[in-house]
Amino acid sequence: MPPPVPVYERLIERRVREALSDTPVVLVIGPRRAGKTTLVQRVNTDDRVYLTMDDQTVLEAARSDPQGFLRGLDRAIIDEIQRAPELLLAIKKTVDEDYRAGRFLLTGSANVLTLPRVADSLAGRIETMQMLPLARAEIDGVSPSFIECLFNGEIKSVNRAMVGDELVELTLQGGFPEAINRKSERRRQDWARSYLTSILSRDLRDLAVIDQMVDLPKFVRLLAEHAGQLVNFSKLGAGINVTHKTGRRYVTLLEQIFLVSTLQPWSTNTLKRIAKTPKMHFLDTGLLSAARGLNLDRLIADRNQFGTLLETFVFSEIMKLISGTQMQVVPYHFRDHQQREVDIVLERDDGTIAGIKVKASATVRAKDFASLRTLSEVSGKQFAHGVILYDGKDTVPFGDKLTAAPISTLWC
Repeated sequence: MPPPVPVYERLIERRVREALSDTPVVLVIGPRRAGKTTLVQRVNTDDRVYLTMDDQTVLEAARSDPQGFLRGLDRAIIDEIQRAPELLLAIKKTVDEDYRAGRFLLTGSANVLTLPRVADSLAGRIETMQMLPLARAEIDGVSPSFIECLFNGEIKSVNRAMVGDELVELTLQGGFPEAINRKSERRRQDWARSYLTSILSRDLRDLAVIDQMVDLPKFVRLLAEHAGQLVNFSKLGAGINVTHKTGRRYVTLLEQIFLVSTLQPWSTNTLKRIAKTPKMHFLDTGLLSAARGLNLDRLIADRNQFGTLLETFVFSEIMKLISGTQMQVVPYHFRDHQQREVDIVLERDDGTIAGIKVKASATVRAKDFASLRTLSEVSGKQFAHGVILYDGKDTVPFGDKLTAAPISTLWC
């Protein structure tokens, strides 16, 4: 028997508990097998009834008579709600009749709030939060403060930075608890390939009718080859002989099941000539490496392929940190007409800006900060700090509001 998967304290746990204290419906969304069920059972201090839509009998009952299914339920956890979106309308009705905090704790492996007829049904009654696979801070059991430190302009030094081959191996693992728990790289990649097959053949069927389901694995491989790049829907669609419109639809569906994410461009009235196309990222580097056929030996032999994987890793870590911070922060990317690019731009709700570049190298030079300096110039007083996260050990200031720091700073 494989060893049991450890139970990790998740960054959003405190937020879930707070939401249950004052909101009737709390929905935790994120990819399948990210640990949502473990989390909601952990925070279930009120003995809510547990029901899962992965149980076929329960699913049939919920679909056939949603209001009857909920009748008599005072408080409940309903897992995988995307499989029976009809329940959300019934939940709205029962919450309107009995508006108490913490009545329903829901999970979804697809973003059900993007489905027709559902988006507005629970407005004002629900709080939704995203939970991705494990952050390195969660794995190490530390409380991260990177985003807060970045906006304060106080980048911490790292006692022990992961660099070189150790950093490559770390990025290949990804963050899914079951994958991390496997001892060998081959077994982790076997899990990732099985996972991709499962979500492409099962979860997407709950969301939409897809005419060319057989072409989806090829489409995902195409996306993996273009990870970290500006999205070209026409080119992606042509790869499986579908239209631009269909290619865009497929990407949207893969976003809804949290396989990929499109990062919108940051813009300002100060700078007119900028890229207005989103970038596309995978949300887990373990799945990205499996889709691209990357492993430790290949990346050590050819470090040129490591850059995309490392940028994806940092993007994913930032998204996880955002879910756990008290700040209201939205991520973007930035590229001007001279191809000066900032991989991640974070904009706080007060308009303050911070920039992050990722460099898969052990050396950082002053010229590497050109794009961050451009971002600082166009942001003016709103610019808080810019950092290059790199494959090195030292935290080094590079002038006013600019720093080079190890990748490991993300989980300090």
